This record gives sequence, C-alpha cells and structure tokens, in this order.
Amino acid sequence: MDIKDLKLIIKNGEKIDVEFKKAKNSINKDVYNTICSFNNRNGGHIILGVNDDRKIEGVSPESIDKMIKEFTTMINNSNKINPPIYIIPEIIEINNKEKIIYIRVPEGEQVRRCNGIIWDRNYDGNINISNNEELVYKLYARKQGSYYVNKVYPGLNVDFLDFDLIKRVQKMATIRTKNHPWSMMTEEEILRSSGLILTDMETYKEGLTLAAILLFGKDTSIMSVAPGFKTDAIYKVENIDRYDDRDVIITNLIDSYYRLIEFGRKHLNDIFVLDGVQRISARDGILREVVSNILAHRDYSSGLPTRFIIEKDRIYIENSNIAHGSGKLNLEKFQPFPKNPPISKIFREIGLADELGSGMRNTYKYTKLYSGEAPSFEEGDIFKTIIPLSSNALSKSVILDREVVQEVVQEVVQDDVQDDVQDDVQEVVQDDVQDDVQDDVQDDVQDDVQDDAQEEILEDAIIALIRKDKSISRAKMAEETGFSIKTIERRLKKMDNIRFVGSGYSGYWEIIE
Repeated sequence: MDIKDLKLIIKNGEKIDVEFKKAKNSINKDVYNTICSFNNRNGGHIILGVNDDRKIEGVSPESIDKMIKEFTTMINNSNKINPPIYIIPEIIEINNKEKIIYIRVPEGEQVRRCNGIIWDRNYDGNINISNNEELVYKLYARKQGSYYVNKVYPGLNVDFLDFDLIKRVQKMATIRTKNHPWSMMTEEEILRSSGLILTDMETYKEGLTLAAILLFGKDTSIMSVAPGFKTDAIYKVENIDRYDDRDVIITNLIDSYYRLIEFGRKHLNDIFVLDGVQRISARDGILREVVSNILAHRDYSSGLPTRFIIEKDRIYIENSNIAHGSGKLNLEKFQPFPKNPPISKIFREIGLADELGSGMRNTYKYTKLYSGEAPSFEEGDIFKTIIPLSSNALSKSVILDREVVQEVVQEVVQDDVQDDVQDDVQEVVQDDVQDDVQDDVQDDVQDDVQDDAQEEILEDAIIALIRKDKSISRAKMAEETGFSIKTIERRLKKMDNIRFVGSGYSGYWEIIE
C-alpha cells in the first residue's frame, strides 16, 4: 500500500469499505466479522492502530509479530472463517514514528461465514444476515451470477399468459425489424426462443419462468407468484405531505412501461431542446431510459415496491437492486452488470431498451439537455436515481378523454371570454343588456377558441395513440378520442410531424421528431 493512498484513506474516515481499529496490543475479535463482511460485499480496508476519530495511535512494536501470527492462524482456520481466506497483512510506518497494520480484504467469489454466521456490510457496519432469507439470496446471487427471474414454476402453463399481449409484442418486433425471426413463430415458440420456458432442475418438469409471467402474465397470474410486485408512480408538487397524483401499477411489464411513460408525459413539459441542429424530445429520452431501467433491472426477489416520484425540482427513483458495488456511480468508470437478461432481451427486441450500459449514458445526455444539470446514480441494495428538473419542466396534466376534452375547451372559452371581454362589458353595458352582449361575444369567440383547443388536444391525442401503437387505424383513433373518422382524417392531413409508412395492414405510423 502506498503511504499517500493510506493517509488519504485515513483522512476520509470510516465508511462502507473502510474500518479502523485501535488494536494497541491485540486484535479485536470483531475484526474477523469485518473481514467476512468485506469479503462478502465488495472488499475493503482494515487499519489496525487508528482510532474512530482517525487519530493514528499505532500498534505496539512488541506485539506486532504476535498479532500477525494470530491473524494468519485465525483466517486459515475453517472453524473461524469458512471457507478460509488468504490475506497477507502489511506493517507500515507512518511519518517515521507509529507503525500500523494494514489489511486489504478482497471481494470474494463465494459466500463466507465467521463463526457460522453470514456477515454482510452496509453503511452502519457489519450486519448478521443469516436469518434474512432475502438478503442471503441476494448475496448468493451476487456470487453465483444467478438470475431470480429464471425461477421455474412447473405448475404454470401458457394458459396463465395473455396471448393477445404476446401477439402485440410479436407485431412490434416485426414492424421494427424486417424479417424478424419471431414473425414465423407461434406464441409458445417465441417464449421458448427467449428462454421464458425452462426446465426446473429439482423436479425435471418444464414450466414458465418468473420472467415470462412478469412480461406476459395475466394480472392474477402475476399476483400469484409475486404478490409484492408493485410500481408506485407519484406526483407531489403542491401537496408534498401526500401527493397530487398517483398511479399504482400492478400489471405486466409491457403495459407497466407505457403507463409509466404516460404518467411522466402527463406531468412534465416537452421543453424545446436542440441536439446539435436537430430538435429532440429530451423529456421522452429521459423517461424511456429510466423506465426501462426500472423494469428490466429490478430485483424481483424483493417485495419492496419501486417508487417513481416527480417532485418540484427532481425525479426521484428507488428500485430494489442486487448490488455489485456501493455509492455514487462514475459515468466514466462504472461497469454494467446484467440483472435480468430474459426481460432485457424482450425489451430490446421491441425497442424499449438498448444494449447493456447505454442507459446511464443516454440518461446523462438527455438530462443535461433537459435541465442543464447532471443526473445522479447511487448503487446499493436500493438503486437510487435522481434527475434534476428546471423550473419550467413541470406541466399540468391533459387527459385525453372526450368528456375531459370538452371540459378543457369550456375552461379555455370561459377564461378567454372572462379575461378579454367581461370586465370591459360590465363597465359600459347596463344590466338589462349585459346578457345579450355576452351571448354575442361568446358566439363570436367560442367557435374559434373551441376549434383551436380541440385541434391542439386532438393532435396530442393522436400522437399519444401512435406512440402506444404504431399500427393504429384511423377508425381506432376515432373510437379512442370520441371524434369522427372524418375529423381524424382532416386533422391527420394537417399534421406535418407524422407520416404513414407503407400501406394497408403492413403499414405503420412514424413520428417525425
């Protein structure tokens, strides 16, 4: 260990991977617990001869040999640490005065116990997780590279899945990629080719995996295998004690994706942003990356719900995670690890996600464009993401429903009439003619205002429907919005930000960003 690096470690104090022990004449018994917890987590540094206040007191020179011998014996004793661990302590002299013992504990490739106890590490110190089934599973999963979503349910067959959803996903993939292999497959063949039907190695029976049920399961099927599965989308700006709006999402991952995206669009403005000379939707870019990360990288062995919170100055996300490190991630140095490959594969095939590792960089890019600030990512058993928001990012929601459209239009009409006409009318017109004047004004103004408002909201509705289903028909647009097919067709002709590619049933809509 370089003396400069050692002094820096001491200066920065104790944390999740650093622990100091006074240890003047003997080794504290809990040092071995710390060795076990560091090895089970991400490795760490133990320094003997430094107290909790970072003061270097040193180890007694007469005791050093005895302490080193005792340490070596204990870590190689399987009754103490199992499996034994090979570590060589270093004796380092500080400022030509005090001697300390430095112990570098590596990250282990297998789970270790100290005195029969499984120790893990967090910011509060060493924790005994032996009786915590969830934390023990996470620890073994980190060491073995296993994936909880590959858990097989031999008693569940394809009847527990939503076949219409599988067909929808198949269509999305074939529209996105010409001659996609899925185009010629049955629903069951798609599941098998994606590793969503596997053999349980205990019973040797085939069954659906947890990933298959999360992706394509009926809601009742999902709740039967993952009763704690929930994504909580919250908007709290005015009512910060509770919330202003909320969507508790308990459904398949495909529909969960679109509901989270729409929740974000509902409350965030699509600020005008240029990437070079091209206008892009940085808002949609952020939402796509963080939402796909929430769903594809979540630790589904945990019952902790995912929280997606839009606040006045930030988007804050908490997601259960199988950690491969701790603390804030550095964009230049972080190493991505696959979390749920079967889910990520489906998301990539239908364009909801990109290759592993691209999400964090894309989120950084879009956040800088959207708010001028950098996002924050913190690794741990709870993965935390913070997206800073500028003052003009928040938006009042527009619900694309026929009745609500009419209410919005009426509000616009009333506001325009009241603001532009009513005050002046009341000052110059007598009470006996005021109603007639207001009627005339409303007749003149309302048509224009209502037409403009309806067209603008209808255009937003069409864009939202196309984002949800690129193959949507004009008749379906009319059914969803409550407008006539002729009105839809007239509006489509006026919209220069969309176009129809191809023809007939094989064609699809394309949004020109």
